[in-house]
Amino acid sequence: MKLAVVISLAAVTTLTSAPLFAYDADWKRGRIYYRSICTSCHVAAPIGQINPSTRVKAEWAAYFQADKHAKGKETVKQYVSKDYRAKIKSGNKAAEKFADVPEQELLEDVKLFLQRGAKDGEAPASCN
Repeated sequence: MKLAVVISLAAVTTLTSAPLFAYDADWKRGRIYYRSICTSCHVAAPIGQINPSTRVKAEWAAYFQADKHAKGKETVKQYVSKDYRAKIKSGNKAAEKFADVPEQELLEDVKLFLQRGAKDGEAPASCN
């Protein structure tokens, strides 16, 4: 009986403490990164600027799920990687500012900004 109680308490403690370690994405940091890194590159490329409000939330979710950028030639994740930020930081202050941010956190930040700024999001956004 005591063993069952101990196991139950351990399970409850584990389940209730797990969310404390989850990362809450920061859409504001995602906005800064997207506007400073993604938009600056897209404006210089033939594709041009891509505003968050050019897609709906489901389209942004599918884009990140597929993890394909540049018509499948590259991954989305590579653009939030520390290696990529290190490569461009001499010419991009945001890349330098976010140099030590964990890749998964930065990816979640950008995702949240794009979901929030999507055409059907709570605050449709342009890149201006």
